[in-house]
Amino acid sequence: MSDNVLDLATLSAGLLVARLVLGLAMAAHGSQKLLGWFGGYGIKGTGGFFESLGFRPGAAFATAAALSEVAGGLLVALGFLGPIGPALIVGVMIVAAVSVHLKHGFFAGTNGIEIPFLYAGGAVALALAGPGLYSLDAALGIQGLWTPALVWGALAVGIVGGFANLLLRRPAPVAVAAQH
Repeated sequence: MSDNVLDLATLSAGLLVARLVLGLAMAAHGSQKLLGWFGGYGIKGTGGFFESLGFRPGAAFATAAALSEVAGGLLVALGFLGPIGPALIVGVMIVAAVSVHLKHGFFAGTNGIEIPFLYAGGAVALALAGPGLYSLDAALGIQGLWTPALVWGALAVGIVGGFANLLLRRPAPVAVAAQH
């Protein structure tokens, strides 16, 4: 085999590793919010944090974020439904980056946007590359359904969804002091 010929099996093995790492990490991250696993706070605790960020009702937004992270992560890990999982991850990471991390700069050491940036970038790359041979999409014969237009369309929906979610934020009501 020539040095400049791409080996599909090796490429697919690399995609499988990337999908498993990114997808399972994202699903675990979401399960912290959804179920309180891995040291997470569950819906109630996460909902209170979301309220402090201006997402009301906090429990509803926490549930939506958690389900997006768990479902997106599992879809990516399994290589199922093409760009849908990556689009879910991109949307939720836009919200996290802007509402929590942006004010802290770039690097994770200062709680900056580095981690959501990496999750979103990895998700976009996997959406564009496709899931590879070792995926449910390939096993089910549906990998060819995901045309470039559908991939870009799904990613666009994820991006728009993330920014639309940010537009739903409302500042905390101002407490009115009792007048004497």
